[in-house]
Amino acid sequence: MPLGAVAIVDYGMGNLRSVENAITHVGFSSDIVSIPEKLIHYNKIILPGVGGFGQAIKSLKASGMSESLTERKNNGAQILGICLGMQLMCKSSEEDGLHQGLSWFDAKVKRFPDLKGLHIPHMGWNSVKFEKNDAILKNLESGEDAYFVHSYHVACNNSNDKLAVTEYGLEFTSMIQRDNLIGVQFHPEKSQDFGLRLIKSYLELSC
Repeated sequence: MPLGAVAIVDYGMGNLRSVENAITHVGFSSDIVSIPEKLIHYNKIILPGVGGFGQAIKSLKASGMSESLTERKNNGAQILGICLGMQLMCKSSEEDGLHQGLSWFDAKVKRFPDLKGLHIPHMGWNSVKFEKNDAILKNLESGEDAYFVHSYHVACNNSNDKLAVTEYGLEFTSMIQRDNLIGVQFHPEKSQDFGLRLIKSYLELSC
């Protein structure tokens, strides 16, 4: 296993191949990891996700992956959550009932409001506006567009955790960051040049 390769967590609900291809495109290697104990070998871990929050957190907990992810977080591994992966980092979600998340961020996942003219899910390109500075943003410009597909959004209770925001009916948190944790609501692997630059910056972060 190459030292420094990034682990892509496979818990049955991620767009794994697209993420893997994006990592290869920017010149890095990755491993798809479905065995929790193997995460100990990685200092960079990507938690992707497509689908429902309840089933995702159930799968993570039943497999032991949530415990291993928390252990790696506590030991300084840099974890990037993508879309549902970002939402799983939060305290709770109201999607299909109330579900407890990994509780790494003091934040809740809420459904977009039913407003006239607001199509749900939020699908397509929208601008990402930075709220603070971070090394992962070094090759990006505030206001660039990323590709979104989601019906629920993250609401942070701690404004210091907001890395970027996006407008869609309301202003919602589209990137979160604290210490060795980063979450993005959009899909960088589908966001063309903007997304590839973000993935490359993440992979170049020093551990």
